[in-house]
Amino acid sequence: MKTIRINNASAPEFDRELISALPSSGPRYTSYPTADRFHQDFGEAEYLEALALRGAGALNKPLSLYIHIPFCDTICYYCGCNKIITKDKTRADEYLEYLEREMALLAPHLNGSSPLAQLHFGGGTPTFLSDGQLDRVFAMIRRHFTLLPDGEYSIEIDPRKVSRDTVRHLGRLGFNRMSVGIQDFDPKVQQAVNRIQSVEETRNVIEAARESGFKSVSVDLIYGLPHQSLESIRPTIDTVLSLDPDRLALYHYAHLPHIFKPQRRIDTAAVPSSEEKLDILQYAVRRLGEAGYVFIGMDHFAKPDDELTVALREGFLQRNFQGYSTYADCDLVAIGVSSIGKIGGTYSQNARNIADYYAALDAGRLPIMRGYRLNADDLLRRNIIQDLMCRFALDYRDYESTFGIPFARYFSAELADLAQMEQLGLVSLGSRSLAVTAKGRFLIRNIAMVFDYHLRHRETTARYSQTV
Repeated sequence: MKTIRINNASAPEFDRELISALPSSGPRYTSYPTADRFHQDFGEAEYLEALALRGAGALNKPLSLYIHIPFCDTICYYCGCNKIITKDKTRADEYLEYLEREMALLAPHLNGSSPLAQLHFGGGTPTFLSDGQLDRVFAMIRRHFTLLPDGEYSIEIDPRKVSRDTVRHLGRLGFNRMSVGIQDFDPKVQQAVNRIQSVEETRNVIEAARESGFKSVSVDLIYGLPHQSLESIRPTIDTVLSLDPDRLALYHYAHLPHIFKPQRRIDTAAVPSSEEKLDILQYAVRRLGEAGYVFIGMDHFAKPDDELTVALREGFLQRNFQGYSTYADCDLVAIGVSSIGKIGGTYSQNARNIADYYAALDAGRLPIMRGYRLNADDLLRRNIIQDLMCRFALDYRDYESTFGIPFARYFSAELADLAQMEQLGLVSLGSRSLAVTAKGRFLIRNIAMVFDYHLRHRETTARYSQTV
């Protein structure tokens, strides 16, 4: 694909009336097609076939590894992640045994000690693991992969359970990026969602990361939590800015107690209205812009000299299951319960239930529950959606030359829909190109949805998150 440079001098424009007028929910496009399109006809055999193609040299992409650690010792009421609540550390010992079994089954298909461009520990709470248990996982990783000096190795952190010594240990193991969960510093909000977290313990973790040589620290906030208001969010934003994170994510809370049981403990009457949530978001976006943070896309912001900002500006930003990335499109090996991987033109997901995950490995099988093999149309649309999400622009000639299609004829229905979006001020259409406007950048998911064949033509029971 041709490199498209982004002009960051044009800040995104927050148009409340337009945001309210468009469909309010849609995919986050960490993959295309989205995970709700995966099916059980794709299993272990299909996954091994994809690995064999990669091993034979049919694919020449960097390799990424995702490890899912499902355990948390307390429950956050807002959370919709795949998790197991326990204070029993021995459960993690058992889980690590099964991670080692899964990796042993995969090893013959990975062609020796593969260079690892990216590594991500997600959860759950990855730092539920003790230092010794983390050592055990890294010994497994180093048996099968080679960590690179310029690799991107990240972990999700809950500051309530992490000491400075643990952060230093993470640095020694090889982690160089961390994502720190905050959500909100207001005591009333914290009480309502069962996540009591002080500013001091959060600051200690971030300072320890910098002392330990971490290249990037990102923090996560959530807007729309119970008892949040425009007045309550202001001190939280000020405090977060005083922590000086390199990156910041501002996620929308979706209150779906009929789907996520922990949310039933939240008082629905205390959840802000749609108008109040837009007040909070509008203020946070303005405040972050004033502080110098650059809007990367969707709900992510970064400092002007951060690698993500540079990648956005230079046109090589990427997006995958872990969010935005600076690396070229990687193949992703994912291990652990419920984890999702991508090899070439396929996706695969492990069993979501830990008993099923263990049972498959006990039987000597990889625990693939479902997956998807992309066809030519899927690959074309995946490229287009990636470019929209990461570059806010399309050059039709790129897809015509790469995929051998007449763009205007192939996407005639989509271009008709985009013409309506142009009338709303979301995009600017040329004869051979598309550019997302300042207004459209906040609504990029709505624009990308135009090119989603499955969303246009096939029903789904999936519940997508709010687009803004």
